[in-house]
Amino acid sequence: MNDYKLLRTFLLAAEKRNFAQVARELGMTPAAVTRAIAALEEDLGVQLFVRTTRQVSLTTDGAIFAAQIQPAVQALENARTDLMNTHKADHGRLRISAPTWFGQQVLPPILCAFRERYPKISFEISLADGLVNIIDDDYDLAIRISAAPSDKFTIWRKISVVRRILVAAPGSRFCDLRHPNELIPDDCLAYSGESKRETWMLSDGSGNATISAGRAFSANSGEVLASMAADGAGVAMLPKFHVAEHLRTGRLAHVLQDWSPPDLWLTLYYPPYQALPPRIASFSKFFEQQIPAFISAIE
Repeated sequence: MNDYKLLRTFLLAAEKRNFAQVARELGMTPAAVTRAIAALEEDLGVQLFVRTTRQVSLTTDGAIFAAQIQPAVQALENARTDLMNTHKADHGRLRISAPTWFGQQVLPPILCAFRERYPKISFEISLADGLVNIIDDDYDLAIRISAAPSDKFTIWRKISVVRRILVAAPGSRFCDLRHPNELIPDDCLAYSGESKRETWMLSDGSGNATISAGRAFSANSGEVLASMAADGAGVAMLPKFHVAEHLRTGRLAHVLQDWSPPDLWLTLYYPPYQALPPRIASFSKFFEQQIPAFISAIE
């Protein structure tokens, strides 16, 4: 960076034509500016300035050199600024992956509130259900609703418990069920990131039931499953806050209410940083503080 500083001093001197003014702007002494310019001239083997007691002016070589290096020095300055800003809590870019429904319904007000506090942080939001390769896809962090992770290479942070319930169309035969064993696999609409079958494990506190789901239908979209269930196609197992509005409007009904699946977690996960960059840490803290109120309001 010493050469960069030397060239930056030269360019400012070429612009100001006054070593004393350059010294003030860069926090140097006039003598230090003079030595820096002299060192650059010695290194290049050419005279860059003509100095008199009254003024400083560029030589022809100096003017040509300044014009040629200015774009490169500006690019270095931009890169340096961008790098430094990424390590500030209130500057930089955040590239976030989030589940589709959560990203549409819950994330926007949190992002707006965060932007009011940190207006110099920019966002790139990508919505997708299922896990993403956070490193290869260049995400700063991802928001997911999942069971305990098996991935040992990323950093996971639990934010909030996510309760799931079984739902079906009001008035359908599924509303009269008393035990999960009355369900058959074709009745159970499976959620799968790869659109495959899943196994439901349910408990009523005194007994357990295991059901194979997805033989007739599976999808990697909770909203698709909610719509299928509302149309009478079967029973779906979804996060309560996901279907809360459907329950309020009567589009869906909570069935087998005494039986519950294991809770999931709303989780943030990150690339394997030794320490979270400040902008990511500040968003994570804000998200964790805000999310309970939003989930409570939805449910």
